[in-house]
Amino acid sequence: MYQTQDFKRKEKALLVGVKLPGVDDFTFGDSLAELKLLAETAGAEVAGVVVQDRKKLNPAFFIGKGKVEKIKKICENEKIDVIIFDDDLSPAQIYNTEDKTDVKVIDRSCLILDIFAKRAETKEAKTQVALAQLKYLLPRLAGRWKHLSRQYGGIGTKGPGETQLEVDRRQTRKRIADLEKLLVKMDHERKIQSKNREKLFKICLVGYTNVGKSTLFNRLTQADVSVEKKLFSTLDSTTRLLGFCKNAVLTDTIGFIRKLPHHLIASFRSTLGEVRSADLLLHVVDISHPDFRKQIEKVNQVLFDLDSKEKPTLMVFNKIDKLDGNSPYVENSTDDSDFVFISAEKGEGIEEMTGMLNKHVSEDLAEGVVVLENSKLGFLPSLYRFGTVTEQSFGKRKTLVKIRGKRWSLKRLQNLDGRIKFRFL
Repeated sequence: MYQTQDFKRKEKALLVGVKLPGVDDFTFGDSLAELKLLAETAGAEVAGVVVQDRKKLNPAFFIGKGKVEKIKKICENEKIDVIIFDDDLSPAQIYNTEDKTDVKVIDRSCLILDIFAKRAETKEAKTQVALAQLKYLLPRLAGRWKHLSRQYGGIGTKGPGETQLEVDRRQTRKRIADLEKLLVKMDHERKIQSKNREKLFKICLVGYTNVGKSTLFNRLTQADVSVEKKLFSTLDSTTRLLGFCKNAVLTDTIGFIRKLPHHLIASFRSTLGEVRSADLLLHVVDISHPDFRKQIEKVNQVLFDLDSKEKPTLMVFNKIDKLDGNSPYVENSTDDSDFVFISAEKGEGIEEMTGMLNKHVSEDLAEGVVVLENSKLGFLPSLYRFGTVTEQSFGKRKTLVKIRGKRWSLKRLQNLDGRIKFRFL
């Protein structure tokens, strides 16, 4: 039995990390520091950290048997409620460690999913998190029923009945299928809503979690999106018109992190679809973080998985106000020629950045003239699908229509068919 606890107080957590060959000390330490912040974000009180260097993982316990005994003593002395591992554990490793220590054991993915579940507010976010949790739980159901597995049989049955494990697996798979269908429906509704913004230039904020994306979003749009110094303060994408450019919208998205559960990325794919449909990405980086280059790599990997790595990108190096005067942050910070250094909190560099954004918006927009024979004026309403009609001039035989919109959309209009004549201005 697990030890009982008073739920009015914070759970006391013991963090466990394993350093394998090829992992440098800084990366290992930074991952544990991130785990500590995750635990605190989930509402736990971190009472200690246990680390172990190993050449290979123990298939039964992940860590060595001797280290498990040490952890058991720490848990007894410190009254630990939960042991949190910095890596994903197999169902057997969780079961074996819980059996030896008599303390609840979770891994990093379980912790992240718990945070998402607590922070999800909209129906879509809650559905996405529930789907990710069930996909995480499905292969781990066996461990939950090792001590309760039983079969039913007897009169009126044809052979042995189902184990409770098989019942749970079937119900879980059905629930997963139902949630996936619901998300497909929500994704369809989202696409219908996004069609209303097709004429606008779409800019999307991406970046590691806790780099200041929401602060920058508020400054650029005069919005009041919640800003917290905690991980994953933004789960749902939020879109607003840019305050300085009426032809563009800005979308804030979920932040990324090391070892983000792949089930979570898959479940949030519809939300992250805002990234795939963007005309420009603002990749926000915390330049004051000592491992910011690794964070850039992590975000780029997610963008690659979303088929968005080649999108036009403006690198935004944020939090320059956190740097000391001797930090050589300008040189060799990026291979991308399109970048800017700012402080979203203090407002430094914002004017330069808005100028760059205006340049991107103006270069993406174009104007053209459509020449229609008056016998084909029935096509006139269709022009509004391609852009904004700014002027119409009706003649005796022909009508001239000026239209403004995205360059790629007007090129579609130009190549539509022989019923109209189009030229760029």
